[in-house]
Amino acid sequence: MLSGILAGLAAGALWGLVFVAPRLLTGMAAVDMAIGRFVVYGAFSAVLVVAGWRSRPRPTRQQAGAALGLSVLGFTGYYGVLAQSIVDMGTELPTLIIGTIPVWVMLLGKPAHLRWAALLPGLGLTVAGLVLMAMAVPVGDAAVYPHAGRGLVFALAALVSWTLYAVWNSAWLQRHPGVSARDWTNWLGIATGLTALGVWLLVGLGSNRSLVPTVSAQEAIVFIAVGMGAGWLASVCWNFASQRLSASLCGQMIVSETLFGLFYSFVWDGQWPGGLQWLAVALFTLGIVASIRAHR
Repeated sequence: MLSGILAGLAAGALWGLVFVAPRLLTGMAAVDMAIGRFVVYGAFSAVLVVAGWRSRPRPTRQQAGAALGLSVLGFTGYYGVLAQSIVDMGTELPTLIIGTIPVWVMLLGKPAHLRWAALLPGLGLTVAGLVLMAMAVPVGDAAVYPHAGRGLVFALAALVSWTLYAVWNSAWLQRHPGVSARDWTNWLGIATGLTALGVWLLVGLGSNRSLVPTVSAQEAIVFIAVGMGAGWLASVCWNFASQRLSASLCGQMIVSETLFGLFYSFVWDGQWPGGLQWLAVALFTLGIVASIRAHR
């Protein structure tokens, strides 16, 4: 259990980077942000698969289909709508909305043998932390974010997409213990890269700019960082955790994504959290601890 918990927390720390990446790529369309990140993830995964072609297992047709479907829910589709929500309404509120994922994953992924009463302390602490953080985060200025309403819809879509991914991906890995976290990550990565290219061919020409001919050195560095860090490495950590933890406990590890996303945002803005925000962080942490104890 300890190795799974540490892997889940590491995945959250890496995923937190995606909340500041759009702020480093000002002026770039959300679709291009998602494509740049996932083409890197897919290309790196493809290199690893080719390098281990003779020694590593290859996916069956059903496994490839599952990887393709989950890649849309957990990567291409999810990050596309999340990046657009951040463009439309800033970083803080989308981070908080995504921060409710652990609650929904816990509700949907509870093991049959675990009593609801055992989950209530961790669930209550997480919800209380979200409420306090929502109270402490200022609402974006309407003049700065005129499309905040649209951003809210996109943030909710991202919430639904990744919640389903977390539950279904965990269930798939539990049913296929013979597939390693690394192999599944590579298969997901190739599927993600292909769907990202497909999205670009369909809608990329309608974005604010063309991705490939005009990509700058800074943008390439950001794409590589989030593609390999928040893409491949985070997925390895997450799939490793999903094989060793129940979906409900693994869902609690996503709280670390919220914590790190807010931390990176505070660092970017050059400010420290306020009193309510510190209290919310404490409640989040206690919620994780309570959930771990309930699953022992």
